[in-house]
Amino acid sequence: MRRLIYAMLLLCCATSCMTNKELAYMQNDRYNTTTPTSVANSSKPYKLQPNDVLSVKVQSEQPELSNLFNIVDPSSSMAFGGPSALYMTGYNIDELGNITLPTIGKLKVSGLTTSETQDLIQQNLNKYLVGTTVIVKLLSFKVSVLGGVRNPGYYYVYNEQANLLEGLSLAGDLTQAGDRKRVKLIRQTTGGSEVIMLDLTDPNLVQSPYYYLMPNDVIYVDPLRTSLKRDNLVVVTALLGIVSTGVLLLNYFR
Repeated sequence: MRRLIYAMLLLCCATSCMTNKELAYMQNDRYNTTTPTSVANSSKPYKLQPNDVLSVKVQSEQPELSNLFNIVDPSSSMAFGGPSALYMTGYNIDELGNITLPTIGKLKVSGLTTSETQDLIQQNLNKYLVGTTVIVKLLSFKVSVLGGVRNPGYYYVYNEQANLLEGLSLAGDLTQAGDRKRVKLIRQTTGGSEVIMLDLTDPNLVQSPYYYLMPNDVIYVDPLRTSLKRDNLVVVTALLGIVSTGVLLLNYFR
């Protein structure tokens, strides 16, 4: 019995060790401290969709003109109402892809980028007001991060060029139990959902078309298999300890 227990303890120690290959991101022997490694990548600008929420601000030397459009300052709404208050402070894109603005009325913005939407509103606003500047921001850019991360949850992103690593950093990075080679990205499309498996240890990660995040992306980190084996082995070892204690007690009373 003692030999069996010793063997299980040794096996437990062996399986609990993690290597650099399991934990390091973007592994590449060509990386060095003197010459940067260039990698070509490109991000596609996000096209607005129904149910997106926009911040439309009009800047003018005449405050009364700006107040016609600016419902509430988004920064103050975040301080007092949290992310849910964004829906009260922005312009929602309806099912037909339109937003409704004071004076201007309805504008079709679905399928446009925020820059294109900004130009469209500016062109229409110039018909009514002079000396104003329009600023459009996407308020409803959020991602969900689940699985083997330190702080799972959903997070609002204030950068339309945010990438996968930034999304994971919002959740406090992966735990040691998270599998760096098996990170699922679930993306909503017009035809439904698509799932892609990404490998954080692959140096070509930044070249993936899924490297840059899109609104409503879900990131799920699979558990590391060695971690599961280690956890299971701890349970087995505990059970063996209970059994061995029982055997010793029986021998003692005999």
